[in-house]
Amino acid sequence: MKLQNSELVLNADGSIYHLKLLPEQLADIVILVGDQGRVPRISRYFDSVEHKVKKREFVTHTGRLGKTRLSVLSTGIGPDNIDIVMNELDALCNINLETREINPRPRVLKIIRLGTAGGLQEGPQPGEIAISSAGLGLDGLLNFYAADHLSQHAAIDDLLKHCQGQWDFPLRPYFVTAGNTLLEQFASLGHVGITATNPGFYGPQGRQLRAPVRMRSYLDMLHGWQWQGQHIINLEMETAAIYGLANLLGHQAVSISALLANRPRGTFATNPRKAVQHMIIKALERIEEI
Repeated sequence: MKLQNSELVLNADGSIYHLKLLPEQLADIVILVGDQGRVPRISRYFDSVEHKVKKREFVTHTGRLGKTRLSVLSTGIGPDNIDIVMNELDALCNINLETREINPRPRVLKIIRLGTAGGLQEGPQPGEIAISSAGLGLDGLLNFYAADHLSQHAAIDDLLKHCQGQWDFPLRPYFVTAGNTLLEQFASLGHVGITATNPGFYGPQGRQLRAPVRMRSYLDMLHGWQWQGQHIINLEMETAAIYGLANLLGHQAVSISALLANRPRGTFATNPRKAVQHMIIKALERIEEI
């Protein structure tokens, strides 16, 4: 099947539309970050850099760390950008951009998210690292895909039962686990638990400034829920979307976060930059071993 120009959108040079990348510029290991300024903070540890590409908020550096070839790419903030990034990364490795036909043999990417998040449990403190065993999607993105197996997951039925009579979710949540092999490789870096992914930073994460939120005890309900012995360890805006699309597209993904806030305690990291740098160094050490 040949994909139409309106569905697979390319730039004049044949690169994929938003990321502006060509297939040969993408490595099999991809680090995703939100902040475009974090890309050079990671690639400066590379032994060599082959490609530097920028379009809008999407910045990509591809190079080598020892014998390992990898790409680091900024996504910007939120699940809408993750929708763009994950689909275009998959197109780069699984669609022939010249013929617009799907490749017969799928290429599997290892996607490692290095982000920031706010902790939802009292234990993990700002400056520490969280590894997402699963993503709880409260953002609605996967409702636009044939992903009923994720929204009908037993964990969702249990969550809805837990919140019954107190909170009706505006969109049905979905639940998706990390890639098992990647999770095993990074689990020892910090606290392991479920990550709740939200479509915004303020109301969707229970923050109220001047605009009133619908449910003041929203975080309390999430804080008290657990699935198979694991609690929701943190809140952010990308992980479940990454996991969900990785699941649909056949890629492996894991999300690692520097915790900058502890929501129950109302505290925030005194040195956020140091916390992020610590996470980057620890993650790169582990990536070299993959």
